[in-house]
Amino acid sequence: MAKLSISFSQTLNAHYYDQTCPQAENIIYQTVRNASIYDPKVPGRLLRMFFHDCFIRGCDASLLLDSTTGNKAEKDGPPNISVRSFYVIDDAKTKLEKACPHTVSCADVIAIAARDVVAMSQGPWWNVLKGRKDGRVSLANETINLPSPFSNTSTLIQSFAKRGLGVKDLVALSGGHTLGFSHCSSFSARLHNFSTENFSDPSINSEFAMNLKKKCPIHNKDHNAGEFLDSTSSTFDNDYYKRITMGKGVFGSDQALYGDQRTRSIVDSFAKDRNLFFREFAISMVKLGNVGVIENGEIRVKCSIVN
Repeated sequence: MAKLSISFSQTLNAHYYDQTCPQAENIIYQTVRNASIYDPKVPGRLLRMFFHDCFIRGCDASLLLDSTTGNKAEKDGPPNISVRSFYVIDDAKTKLEKACPHTVSCADVIAIAARDVVAMSQGPWWNVLKGRKDGRVSLANETINLPSPFSNTSTLIQSFAKRGLGVKDLVALSGGHTLGFSHCSSFSARLHNFSTENFSDPSINSEFAMNLKKKCPIHNKDHNAGEFLDSTSSTFDNDYYKRITMGKGVFGSDQALYGDQRTRSIVDSFAKDRNLFFREFAISMVKLGNVGVIENGEIRVKCSIVN
């Protein structure tokens, strides 16, 4: 796997489109806002899209490319089958191409949209650094490198470290789950036949486990069934961390952050102080947005196909 850049890329800056497309951020914001009013699932989906894009080959919009006859692309890799709302990015890009042709990369559209959905959901706002280029390669089998809801903390720390992200970044970015919903398949192994000693995962609050079992019975037939990852799923806040401290993390990977000495105190500090979480989340999102930025890519005209 190519080494991903850790330092803040020299090519990115907050004013990248000031001369060439000053209205870019406003066009993206209006598109994202309208889509989110129409479908309240959009914010969580776009935030996840940014994360899944940047984690594989860096922030190069490789996740947006469609598969072709000869190539199965990232969006068709198992962890990305449930990534949705690509139409919002496509819609913003169509409007940008009318306003400023061949100027704004798809990778920058995702990065700006991710900031916008957080700010619109009462979370922090930050200046997005811009000037990314779009990649030309997208391989479904590379999605095996995405963090899994079943991962333990050591695996997560290693995975983030490969991308120049530290333990605090891991805990802060996991807080993006405040806008999340999960289908049963991502956590039901914690509820049924967890191990030879325990029927369910001992780190789950027992009352919470009962509730989850009602939503996700052992032979679940409802493919839409699942659970929100915190109790205020349309508001970006620190409820996710408060729930973890009570044993109510939905994913094994979320709850594991509280069972590990390296991450537990950070979870506690974010659970206690929402503004601290907001500051650290914004810092970590800027760092994530710098991962693997490519210098020699292109500005795709249509986000789903290379030029």
